[in-house]
Amino acid sequence: MKDLLIQTAKRTGLIDAEQLAKFLEEDSSRQRLDEILLACPYFTEDMVLKLFAEALGCEFLSEIAPKAVPVEFIEAVPAAYAQHHYLIGVRAEDGETGKRADGEPSDRPTELTVVLSKPLDANALDNVSKMTGLPVRPAISTRATITSVIDIAYEQRTTVIEEVAEELDSQNLDQLVDEVAASDDLLDVVNRPPVIRLVNDILFRALQLRASDIHVHPYETKIQIRYRIDGILYDTLSLNRNVLPLVISRIKVMAGMDIAERRLPQDGRCSVRLGQREVDLRISTVPTSYGERSVLRLLDKSTGLFGLNELGLCEDDLKKFDSLLTRSHGVIFVTGPTGSGKSTTLYACLNRINSAEKNVMTIEDPIEYQLEGISQMQVASKKGVTFANALRHVLRQDPDVIMIGEVRDIETARMAIQSSLTGHLVFSTLHTNDAAGALTRLLDLGLEPYLVSSSLIAVIAQRLVRKVCPDCKKVAEPTDRELRELGIGSSGSADNGGKFFVGQGCERCFQTGFRGRTGVYEVMLINEEIQNLIYKRETAGTIKKIALEAGMQTLRMDGARKVLTGITTIAEVLRVTQADIM
Repeated sequence: MKDLLIQTAKRTGLIDAEQLAKFLEEDSSRQRLDEILLACPYFTEDMVLKLFAEALGCEFLSEIAPKAVPVEFIEAVPAAYAQHHYLIGVRAEDGETGKRADGEPSDRPTELTVVLSKPLDANALDNVSKMTGLPVRPAISTRATITSVIDIAYEQRTTVIEEVAEELDSQNLDQLVDEVAASDDLLDVVNRPPVIRLVNDILFRALQLRASDIHVHPYETKIQIRYRIDGILYDTLSLNRNVLPLVISRIKVMAGMDIAERRLPQDGRCSVRLGQREVDLRISTVPTSYGERSVLRLLDKSTGLFGLNELGLCEDDLKKFDSLLTRSHGVIFVTGPTGSGKSTTLYACLNRINSAEKNVMTIEDPIEYQLEGISQMQVASKKGVTFANALRHVLRQDPDVIMIGEVRDIETARMAIQSSLTGHLVFSTLHTNDAAGALTRLLDLGLEPYLVSSSLIAVIAQRLVRKVCPDCKKVAEPTDRELRELGIGSSGSADNGGKFFVGQGCERCFQTGFRGRTGVYEVMLINEEIQNLIYKRETAGTIKKIALEAGMQTLRMDGARKVLTGITTIAEVLRVTQADIM
């Protein structure tokens, strides 16, 4: 084999033949030849694998389509085995399909191509042939290419949660404690106890459906599993009431909670993997009249952070945002109810600020995403680290930009405002319905009007609306009442050529007609006139009126723009925004 490789290197020029011969001559290890060369610092993985492909007469695949992986391979070969040996099965291009016992044609392939990243791993090749019951032939590809295909192919497998749930008979809870040791990878379900497979499949299906939360809700006769997808809760699965203690105990073990304590609420967190994806879980359990209820919040780290231009801001609002981020001091508040995307907006702002030139620090509860080049601090009330307390210490760290997760009391609000007056740019969030309401809320907390008017530079209110699914959208005709409520009148439909869209519902959008969400924004810049109104303690209505005259677009107006461009529907904007009454 060594001579064959050297001859192939001379013939093809893929690798320097002299260097290869010298390296092989000096090597004294007893490892397999492909492992030796793949670990060699002189040659890249790509070069070595292409050389083996030429020498062995195999095909080298630079990319593999996940759809080419047959169901037979996914069902027969465990994900853990494929990941460990870096191999994946694909349909042989010239392979014929077989016949069923009744003589009818079958989709089952008669031959399988197994793509390896270790060309001489004959044992793995034989094992795949035994598992699938098919003759196999080798092909070669890089580890990265194979790994990415494994993740996508095994994610597409359908989970039959109901079947697993039936396996959960009346197991002894004491035995369960030994069984429910943490399972790292959700794809690894082979030889797992039924309860672990059940919980893994519930998590797995949630990630397939892009859910942000999983609710395990016990009733008198059943357990309802509910997923929050794009902000709306859907009933997806009912389980037998008897399995509740098993499922809750498994969830508690994953989160490091006390499984014996069933009368007090508990909180915990953990991480799970889905192939190469890392997903953080924040888990909460509370006792109810029908047993313990659990909610799992899913934070998928692999989705990454949004840039400012990906949030759904229209062009003029984006320019306003950019001008705010260049300011050296002042307070910027982002307002909206829980789950309206405030944290995502703040993270996008911090990402836009150059942390190489500025010292950026955050105080959060909890830290949702790790930001590169930024120091993040976790609030821990039990240890005495509150927002206000943490802010005192952060101010001694010479920060240029500070992000405070939430202003909950007058002490935090006063310190945030005083920090801006001493030359810091401060970002924070408030729970109010609109931008003008944030100003009166700060005064109601007990802050002096002169402090608020002199430090505040902008208030941004936001909501999230679901986007029409691009795969099943169709033209719809809105009623005059809907157009009136949206504030665009019948002329709005004429300007848009009469094209308003709704989703019909398809497999890709879970039959909802919506896929993904975008933000609607109300950006209020604090000008001199608004500063005077704050100083005089004017009402939110009066402040809003002046802001509109200065060019502010309300939440509903921004929603109307997104309806007219076909991004969302009228019903969706009316659901999340209030009418603009002055």
